[in-house]
Amino acid sequence: MNDSELASLLESSQTVAIVGLSTDPAKPSQAIARILLDAGFDVIPVHPTAGEIMGLTAYRSLSDIPVPIDVVDVFRPSGETPRIAEQAVAVGAKTLWLQLGIASAEARTIAESAGLQVVEDTCIGATTRRLGVRSAGAATV
Repeated sequence: MNDSELASLLESSQTVAIVGLSTDPAKPSQAIARILLDAGFDVIPVHPTAGEIMGLTAYRSLSDIPVPIDVVDVFRPSGETPRIAEQAVAVGAKTLWLQLGIASAEARTIAESAGLQVVEDTCIGATTRRLGVRSAGAATV
């Protein structure tokens, strides 16, 4: 996906569910969540045990989230992504976004076969900033 397509995808998205958002403020997932929040996205943490992360209500699974999801952003190992892709399809998400260092041909096939856009091995926070999406600025992460 080129920069124009990425910018369009981000500009047309509002709700980002982050699968694997850490409860540890020192982890990169929290820095990325902060960038997205600052850019005006609605961020929804998905975590198996936490009830709240960064002051936001956390959900155990994508299917527990009571609102439509535009982007499922994944901070989990590549081996877990096919299952997450299936869940993203089941909840009607528009995009499966696998963070930097995460890629899966199987997850890509599952998501694309259901009509989802897929971004792999790319940081959503850095991309949001680099492209200046939603006035996030062109700073680097």
